[in-house]
Amino acid sequence: MANLYTKTGDKGETSLYGGKRVKKSSAKVDCYGTIDEANSMLGLAYSQLKDENIKLYVNSIQKRLFSVGAELASDENGLDMLQGKISEKDVSFLEDIVDECTKVVGKQTSFVVPGKNPASASLHVARTIIRRAERKIISLKDEEPVRDALLKYVNRLSDAIYALARVEEYNSEVEVIKNKVVKKLKSKFSKDFNLANIKKMAEFAEKKAIEINVPMVFSAVDEGGNIILVHRMENSLLASLDISQNKAYTALSLKMPTSDLTDLAKESGSLYGIQSSNDNRIVIFGGGFPIEVNGKIVGAIGVSGGTVEEDMEIAQYAINSLMNSL
Repeated sequence: MANLYTKTGDKGETSLYGGKRVKKSSAKVDCYGTIDEANSMLGLAYSQLKDENIKLYVNSIQKRLFSVGAELASDENGLDMLQGKISEKDVSFLEDIVDECTKVVGKQTSFVVPGKNPASASLHVARTIIRRAERKIISLKDEEPVRDALLKYVNRLSDAIYALARVEEYNSEVEVIKNKVVKKLKSKFSKDFNLANIKKMAEFAEKKAIEINVPMVFSAVDEGGNIILVHRMENSLLASLDISQNKAYTALSLKMPTSDLTDLAKESGSLYGIQSSNDNRIVIFGGGFPIEVNGKIVGAIGVSGGTVEEDMEIAQYAINSLMNSL
């Protein structure tokens, strides 16, 4: 078995792909070493991620970074022999990631402070390393040719990793809200899930909605799926009437928060296509919650009018407030 160490770099030099010897302090080595650093940080993020789609993207990026590093580690002869160089197709792949992530979290309207959870924090560190690599590659270009496609790829890469970090942060926030709501729902609701208390929940929901400036619709159904109450605020979207009722229907009929369906309904999920069933009444994003009493589902609520996160926040406030008032 070959030794891991070769002793050929003991004098501070290393070989490029193609045979040329350079100092380890050279700009080329600094560039591909920084790319290697970024790849390792992406590996740390990958080990912490739970979202399978984000993991798939990160792993694909890691594999292409080997090609980036290989090109930076090649001399003129090596570049001629190198296969699988970065292309415009790779750049488009990263741009598609950014576009897809923006659909989930929307356009950025404020600064993002890294640290919501370990996975997103690791992604943020990785994208700053990529930014550093980009600066080093630009400096390298002052000394020798660097292909535009490679430089463009590294530029888009930091954007893509940043976008993935934002989605991971969003998923983390949604999970926290969902867990809080589910925990409350599993508390003793007793026989208090009645019209009088559901009206109180609607009032609490409206109070929170006004506070965060979200005209919303609150709906509640009984254990048979029959509408108990629909509470619509002024200026709420007409579509929110159906959506809030369908969120409640979905949470009741599937006995789970509608936010749980987001991943299950994806193409790779076990319930792919379920949103097309039940006369298209199934909603696969957050805002609907079943109400459980002593292990039995006795009804459900649905909130619609804002973002998924806002709808869940309103529902949580309504449930918490009612529980505290009983």
